[in-house]
Amino acid sequence: MRKLFLIIIAFVCSSGSFGQAKKQVTFEAEIANRNSDSISISTDGKGMRRIIPINKKGVFKDTLTVKEGMYRMYDGQESTELYLKNGYDLKLKMDAKQFDESIVYKGKGAAENNLLAKRILEDEKYYSQNFFELNEADFAKFLANKKQDDFERVNNKKLDPNFVIQEKKNSENSLIMFQSYYSKEKERQELYGKMNNLPSPSFDYVNYNGGKAKLEDFKGKYVYIDVWATWCGPCRAEIPFLQKVEEKYQDKKIVFVSVSVDQQKDFEKWKAFVKDKNLGGVQLFADNNSDFIKSYNITGIPRFILIDPNGVVVKADAARPSDPELQKELDSLLN
Repeated sequence: MRKLFLIIIAFVCSSGSFGQAKKQVTFEAEIANRNSDSISISTDGKGMRRIIPINKKGVFKDTLTVKEGMYRMYDGQESTELYLKNGYDLKLKMDAKQFDESIVYKGKGAAENNLLAKRILEDEKYYSQNFFELNEADFAKFLANKKQDDFERVNNKKLDPNFVIQEKKNSENSLIMFQSYYSKEKERQELYGKMNNLPSPSFDYVNYNGGKAKLEDFKGKYVYIDVWATWCGPCRAEIPFLQKVEEKYQDKKIVFVSVSVDQQKDFEKWKAFVKDKNLGGVQLFADNNSDFIKSYNITGIPRFILIDPNGVVVKADAARPSDPELQKELDSLLN
């Protein structure tokens, strides 16, 4: 779910650009446990950006001439939103180990930017809820409540009027995107639901331990399949949870199969990753034109699939290893 949250906050970071003006933004910060030796400030992470070195004490100070609006500040892979306006005098203090939670601004422009930091934390809570279980009417109420909360957050405060307008616009845009995501996910769930209780498509993939492996090789056992790739951050984040699940059920009638969808050119990279991370279970490498992947309509990863001992699909879109619901379901099937 965090992946969705990151997509949404990136979407709502509206345009702003470095330009010419009489006044400037003074921006200084003290960052404990920084992730890199510099921070960058940009309009969208892809366009024009300003790189500011951080000294050994985690301190930097710079002046920027900006077009008023939303920006993003990056410290390594971590980032947060900024609202910048010429004339602001911002002082930031934070601990990069608790990136969003520790952000505190002082000085002119602090009210707007502290509110942004708070909004990011509240958004993460909103978008982490299991809203796909809601019917359309309840989801509409969910969105209405979110919009009301967003608007109340910026009303009746001594905030920059343009900032208030921008935040309300960002809220509306993000909720439109959220509605679209909900609709597509419901369609996806309906499609996957139709595969449940039907015979699973098979596969015949290269096995890390040598030779090839087919789904039929695991007949008589439940098969929990993890479709992933070495380049996929959310996939890698699930690995420690998967290892714990593998350990808990190692003596049960279940096999854990990880199917890499890395490109063929990264085959050796995949092998090195499996070895370096000491990955357990059955490690397989999918071919480029896999009928198995196509049959399950896998358009995003990680994806998890649960198949019964007779090769029948239990869940075409199973719970992740990090989701407590997975162990509840496995306990009910294996005990």
